[in-house]
Amino acid sequence: MTAENMSVPAAELTIVGHYDQRPGYATRRSGGSPSWLLLWTQAGAGFITQGGVSFEVGAGDLAVLGPDVAQRYRVRQGAERWRFWWVHFQPRPAWEVWLGPYAKDAGCHLVGGVPQALHERIDAAFARALQDARWVPGAPVPEGRTPAVVVAGPARELVLGAVAEVLVLATSSARPEGVRRPDEGDERVRRAQAIIAAEPGAPHSVASLAREVALSPSRFAHLFAEETGRTPMRAVRQARIRHAAGLLEVTDMDVGQVAAACGFVSPFHFSRAFRGEYGMPPRDYRARVRPVSGSPET
Repeated sequence: MTAENMSVPAAELTIVGHYDQRPGYATRRSGGSPSWLLLWTQAGAGFITQGGVSFEVGAGDLAVLGPDVAQRYRVRQGAERWRFWWVHFQPRPAWEVWLGPYAKDAGCHLVGGVPQALHERIDAAFARALQDARWVPGAPVPEGRTPAVVVAGPARELVLGAVAEVLVLATSSARPEGVRRPDEGDERVRRAQAIIAAEPGAPHSVASLAREVALSPSRFAHLFAEETGRTPMRAVRQARIRHAAGLLEVTDMDVGQVAAACGFVSPFHFSRAFRGEYGMPPRDYRARVRPVSGSPET
């Protein structure tokens, strides 16, 4: 099944495609799309309008557009081409947290200037997603660059896995406006962040993290907040919640087991913290990201 003529894809479809367009190409959706849309520019330049926001994209820019908002995108005036990957999808709730610092408007995000060193890996993730969209267990994967559509099942999970890889690589390495990249700033703060990310469920405290980077607790807490805009324990809690979201998505551990694995003192404390970050309790999150087999995701 191809998507070449689907100007408004159905919300339940996940669609992957690759275009190399010349001047004159444009797509307009006056009512927006019922699905989210991701656009990764490989070469040339495009021009995107989403609601009341307009911006240019070039090589290494990732645009993520939310649903139900008027949108138009085209080859930028004066550009010779616009070569880009695109995916229509429904996001996991955690992904919107990753994209938050890159919001230009409600439901409109620009992750600009992804480092060149990551472009090849991101391109490979999209190429894999296009193949995976056609994957059927036990059958050879057909070749080709025509857009591919998947509704549910293992193929959809593989495609969403590739999308998640792209979003993690891009949002963790690009620079939001007015925010430092992770590779900038104080080396001791970066080391503390790496320690937290490596073992979010460990019994971290301001004192234990300060010891790891050879600072006094007060100096460490001040420096960490100055560099990141949040306290060390706020960073620990957010890392634990993101880890918990991943466990809820891919394991059958119950909420109590997830809470313990992520370092929370009780399921109640975990549920309250999780709701504060994602706007829903852990069980509702799992039900949303892991719908009953055969039922469309809403």
